[in-house]
Amino acid sequence: MSTVESLTQLAGPISTESGPGLFLRIILVASFVGVGLLVWIMARAFRSGNGGN
Repeated sequence: MSTVESLTQLAGPISTESGPGLFLRIILVASFVGVGLLVWIMARAFRSGNGGN
């Protein structure tokens, strides 16, 4: 099974709902997780980069 077919099967239940409900929730959760990881990575980089000066 190819990746495109897998993604199509995963997105199938999302498209049967009326409105953007579940899809919007998935996007929002993924955005918050992404921002959290970005902040964590930047904080670690700043902390390790600042100690050498």
